[in-house]
Amino acid sequence: MTRKSTILSLLTASCCFPLIAETASNTESRLTALEAATKSAQSAGDNAWMLTSAALVLLMTGPGLALFYGGLVRRKNVLATMMHSFALMAVVTVLWAIYGYSLSFAPGSSFLGGWNYLFLRGVGAAPNPSYGATVPQQTYMIYQLMFAIITPALISGAFAERIKFSGMLVFTILWSTFVYFPMAHMVWGQGGLLNAFLGGKIPCFDFAGGTVVHITSGVSALVCAFYLGKRVGFPHEPMKPHNLTLSVIGACLLWVGWFGFNAGSAVAASSLATSAFVATHFGAAAAALGWMFAEWVRHGKPSMLGGISGAVAGLVAITPASGFVQPFSALLIGFVAGVGCFLMVTTVKNRFRYDDTLDAFGVHGAGGTIGAILTGIFATNLVNDGLKDAAGKTLPLGWIDGNPHQVLNQIVAVVISWVLAIVGSLVILKIVDLTIGVRASVDEEREGLDLAMHGEEGYNLEA
Repeated sequence: MTRKSTILSLLTASCCFPLIAETASNTESRLTALEAATKSAQSAGDNAWMLTSAALVLLMTGPGLALFYGGLVRRKNVLATMMHSFALMAVVTVLWAIYGYSLSFAPGSSFLGGWNYLFLRGVGAAPNPSYGATVPQQTYMIYQLMFAIITPALISGAFAERIKFSGMLVFTILWSTFVYFPMAHMVWGQGGLLNAFLGGKIPCFDFAGGTVVHITSGVSALVCAFYLGKRVGFPHEPMKPHNLTLSVIGACLLWVGWFGFNAGSAVAASSLATSAFVATHFGAAAAALGWMFAEWVRHGKPSMLGGISGAVAGLVAITPASGFVQPFSALLIGFVAGVGCFLMVTTVKNRFRYDDTLDAFGVHGAGGTIGAILTGIFATNLVNDGLKDAAGKTLPLGWIDGNPHQVLNQIVAVVISWVLAIVGSLVILKIVDLTIGVRASVDEEREGLDLAMHGEEGYNLEA
């Protein structure tokens, strides 16, 4: 190469290097901007889904549960029964804002959270990576609040038509504090005893609340039914539902709202949310058919009440499993729950003759127990691959994955839920009874709690 050509090459290179460097810099900037836009879009989508799910779960309490329970009681108690669900939407919200979220989800011990989030201090737009890396912690907080609202509202099905409103309020405040908040921390909180994904010593799989919500509320409902005793006139006087139409509407709203309950627990608009959504629907459908089939065999006719009760039982049972099982496992879990809960509210209830007014234990306590144990059998990493060892290898989840020990973990979690609910409810009921009383008087029961407790009636028939 001649000296002249060498000089030309150097001049050309000196001119091109800035252009190349500028192009590389622009490419890097564009890639950075694209990555930021992608993360922003994912965060926006996840946040939108979680806020929608929170609204769906609130829909489950009012109007869903309010209508479902309200239609099942006698006409003179419809407003008092619906008032339980409505009032708890307000009461539990205040508790949650003051200390409930902190005791449930702040770092603490294996059994209870700490005080870091007292009065929601530090709970804002920044995500908490332990619970939801792509959504504001405030979104996660409000979503979990809706679970805390509906759980004690479920208990009201057991003592409907005979509890004092003031007694119900105080019971709920104490029960949420000493039963629900500790159980939520143990299963879902960072470092909780039963949290399989955040350092729990006993890894339990409970995707959306089989133990936290349904076993604690259902077993507590049974304790309340025994403690308060039978309604005046039970079982000799007619105790039939006054308006099944309301209950059907309420049950259908529960079914729809349950998609937020279960699929929302993925804390992202993801394929896991889709899987939980599908499992939820399949479980409810199979349980409705299972209950109606059992009823048809025993009584010769399938009933509307049986159909909606079965659907709710299936929704309860699939709740802990929804983020861990495949569709046909969901069908099986739902069918078993439908038949099993039917037997609980007929055979077992008649055998022990307790007055669980709206079968809160037979559906939620029994259904939650069935679902929690079957989760240990059917959970698979083909659906949820979030559990990994130190080397990053995906671990087997349930028995069908080759991990039969998980069934034992699930049983331990069920036992802890039962014990906490029984002991906590008994102590709280006794305290409330000795202070302000829990049971309405005989005259108030006969008059109806609508008038006796609230001075109003659900139906103005004279008009």
